[in-house]
Amino acid sequence: MHLLIPAAGSGRRMGSQRNKLLLSLLGKPLLSWTLAAAEDSQHISWIGIMGQKEDFPDFQAILVDLSLTKPVELIQGGATRQESVYNGLQALPPDADRVLIHDGARCLATPDLFDRSAEALLGCQGLIVAIPVKDTIKVVDESRIVRDTPDRSNLWAAQTPQGFEVKLLKQCHAEGREKGWEVTDDAALFEKCGLPVRIVEGEETNLKVTTPVDLSVAEFILRQRNK
Repeated sequence: MHLLIPAAGSGRRMGSQRNKLLLSLLGKPLLSWTLAAAEDSQHISWIGIMGQKEDFPDFQAILVDLSLTKPVELIQGGATRQESVYNGLQALPPDADRVLIHDGARCLATPDLFDRSAEALLGCQGLIVAIPVKDTIKVVDESRIVRDTPDRSNLWAAQTPQGFEVKLLKQCHAEGREKGWEVTDDAALFEKCGLPVRIVEGEETNLKVTTPVDLSVAEFILRQRNK
């Protein structure tokens, strides 16, 4: 199974001037934790990291420190996540049939989550990891007036990895570029093209580290795991 990791973002919401995946979490860069889980996955055999060239020396240093046994390729990222994934898809090896895409900022994903996603992807065209929504969700207008309260039994919070047949996802990205679609994840492209996306149960601890509070929560989770 091939894995693409979008890692071309910045750390603005983290209050940092550098790529947030290079920030330290218990003495290691965020990206290190993601890569270590991918290394321990039984199904992942190749890893592509989409980033900006100025971060490549730091990425290379992380790879040297981890001494991964699986091949890793650094790929030029784009201005958006969508562009970065498009570039990653073009850089996949010719024999790539299915691909998992995982945000590097979700650095607490476990090897088991990667493996369950990879196994499920063998039986479908596309999937996303997600968890049922616990909170009551409110739909509001531009004035912050509540307009609707959807039934949360039908609501799931999307995570990553997301997985797809490579050929189909390439077609969806090509159509998206042609029609000017701007989406926040690859599943949305699949949906716009009328293709089915299956849900795989995620992990409560698979949070996306975006703010300093998230970083503190991630530290707590890792310390609990280490116990």
